Amino acid sequence: MQEVISFIDYLKFEKRYSKHTLIAYENDLVQFVEFSKNQYEITKVDEINSGIVRSWLVSMMESGITSRTVNRKITALKSFFRYSIKSGLVLTNPMSKITSPKVSKRLPEYIEAEKLDLLLDKAEFTEDFDGVRDHLIIELFYGTGMRLSELLGLRIGDVNLAMHQLKVTGKRNKQRIIPLFTELEISLRNYIELRSSFAGSSNMLFIFESGKELYPVYVYRLVNRYLSIVSTRKKKSPHVLRHSFATEMLNKGADLNAIKELLGHANLSATQVYTHNTIEKLKKAYLQAHPRA
Repeated sequence: MQEVISFIDYLKFEKRYSKHTLIAYENDLVQFVEFSKNQYEITKVDEINSGIVRSWLVSMMESGITSRTVNRKITALKSFFRYSIKSGLVLTNPMSKITSPKVSKRLPEYIEAEKLDLLLDKAEFTEDFDGVRDHLIIELFYGTGMRLSELLGLRIGDVNLAMHQLKVTGKRNKQRIIPLFTELEISLRNYIELRSSFAGSSNMLFIFESGKELYPVYVYRLVNRYLSIVSTRKKKSPHVLRHSFATEMLNKGADLNAIKELLGHANLSATQVYTHNTIEKLKKAYLQAHPRA
């Protein structure tokens, strides 16, 4: 449908959604369009009703797709039909009668502070450019809680060593300032000095020796490789380090609103999920220590 293309362009150029979100929304909508066409021979957006949407959702649940994934697709459809009504493409919203399936709460996975300290302080990072850069990447993820896309979007100008801070551009181009602690500041200074020999014309902070910018898969694999040294957890991604940052901050008594600002969350509810990890830790301690537990 041409309407889907127009909607994605709207999200890209007016709402400035991230590339990852745009791809997810487009894939979800294309799947729904194909389902409507194949099952009901519908090719126009104003012919879609709530029954067709429910049929698609049921077919996904029956095929084993998780409630979490189904809810993401519902979000894409809701956003699309809000846009369609606003644009005058449809008169009634078929999503108004759609309810999302319940999702079991999933606690964020994290790696214990002592293991990450061991990795950063004792692991054998090489002393050349690659080793200094890779150590800094792990240190930044754990020391700031930033996302993968945010790290790759850092520019040299975002680092302000004089003010001991870092400017991070998050979702929807929202910027925030993150303070730098001494060790992280020293690592940044050392890396930037080495980087000056390889930078070429790039102003991105993280590069290869060739001067080309790092890409997401490379950083994901790098983090996975180093976390495998100290953890046997199944998930070993940059986002696990983000979870580790938030969990450790909360465990050490940091204010929840402060953590929210550091993480760049739009709503406090997104940050509150980390309190569950703290509660689980308290339960474990209670069960191990109390004589009547």
